[in-house]
Amino acid sequence: MTTPSVQASGTFMLGGDIPVKRLGFGAMRVTGKGIWGEPEDRDEAIRVLRRLPELGIDFIDTADSYGPYVSEDLLREALHPYTNIVIATKGGLTRHGPDIWRPVGHPDYLRQCVLMSMRRLGVERIDLWQLHRIDNRTERAAQFRVIADMQAEGLIRHVGLSEVSVADIQEAQDYFPVVSVQNLYNLVVRGSEDVLDYCARKDIAFIPWFPLAAGGLATEGSVLDGIAKKLGATPSQVALAWVLKRSPVMLPIPGTGKLKHLEENVAAADITLSDEDFATLDELGRKEWESRRA
Repeated sequence: MTTPSVQASGTFMLGGDIPVKRLGFGAMRVTGKGIWGEPEDRDEAIRVLRRLPELGIDFIDTADSYGPYVSEDLLREALHPYTNIVIATKGGLTRHGPDIWRPVGHPDYLRQCVLMSMRRLGVERIDLWQLHRIDNRTERAAQFRVIADMQAEGLIRHVGLSEVSVADIQEAQDYFPVVSVQNLYNLVVRGSEDVLDYCARKDIAFIPWFPLAAGGLATEGSVLDGIAKKLGATPSQVALAWVLKRSPVMLPIPGTGKLKHLEENVAAADITLSDEDFATLDELGRKEWESRRA
């Protein structure tokens, strides 16, 4: 049986100097229910993480708020010293219970986020640190300034943003180069099309979270289902293949705590969508997105 690999997803130069495979891994789901506490099957979570380099995955996205802290701790246990692997993490969200996320952008807190992530991950510099959310209760310039300071000090190599608009990116770029943007995006959630197009023009990595979703398009007998059957794939694999084909700056990070699901996601890298099938799915996805907003 052939081992799946992300090799066919292609390579992106993150920040212009770090080559990574375009199909990465999101380490949110190796935590407990509600992204709170330890995973239900800790041994399986460790097996998933240790399988990543064997599948060619060299870009892993996490955050200090996943658990909180659990995801970063498991990554260190499973993969440190991260040979030929980029660990990207995020800070700026606080946790008060399962599925509760509250932004705090006070400069002292953001500095603590970076220093503690470095400590938990066991690194002297974070290759990509992303502001998990811009805190609207804290002066934006203060948030951006402290990030720029930490980059100048060598604590952070590259900086990214999450859930932002084009205007947000442009404002932040007055303080530091933005090399990645992590927004919700998939076949049927298309609210960040303008951000994706901006990232493509500026060669900024676009990291879509929740990239497997296909909404009502995934029902039995649908066009998506028919394309999946034609290709010998699942609807979620085709939805992921569509995301990869959408733009060369796209770095999807599907996550899971199960080995079987991990290998299914990785196999999507080998799916080749025809231009016709891509266009058909694109049109259907846009229509579903518009119907949701109506």
